Amino acid sequence: MVAIASSMGGIEALKTIVTSLPEDFTGAILVIQHLSPDYKSHLTHILSRHTTLDVKEAKEGIKLRAGSIYVATPNKHLIVNKDGTLSLSNAPKEHFVRPSAEYTFKSLAKSYREKAVAIVLTGCDGDGREGVQIIKEMGGKVIAQDEKTSQMFSMPEKAIATGCVDLILPIDEIADGIVNVVCC
Repeated sequence: MVAIASSMGGIEALKTIVTSLPEDFTGAILVIQHLSPDYKSHLTHILSRHTTLDVKEAKEGIKLRAGSIYVATPNKHLIVNKDGTLSLSNAPKEHFVRPSAEYTFKSLAKSYREKAVAIVLTGCDGDGREGVQIIKEMGGKVIAQDEKTSQMFSMPEKAIATGCVDLILPIDEIADGIVNVVCC
């Protein structure tokens, strides 16, 4: 189970990753991209043009399936339940955003423990910092985008500063990193 968090510059980074994932990828992927709640998101459509994997908007009660990508909706936190379903929450904003990686990463860690993988991509603020610590405490893996390929390094930098990041990779190597962590 993989959760990818991004903010500023994240859409291009996400496109790079999903383009490079194999069509037989065996994990499920959650995407938490900071988007304005005032506009309809087109991220599901954008990502689906760059991968053969099934890309869909995350919905309340949907059951997670391998080989699928679930995109968080604007203004809703994305929660992973122990029964492999998703919940959407109006809980308070974290790091001034909703959806926040913190909610998703924490719930992913509690639900999937050592099978949880968190990816922190380009973005502002420190969203995901606390969540990566819990992912690591539960035995999961954490990957962060490197500074050179990040449009804004704040999110990956704060994740890296926790000491809980297993791999720091340029954006064009993150898909391979995900495959290696999930499949091996």
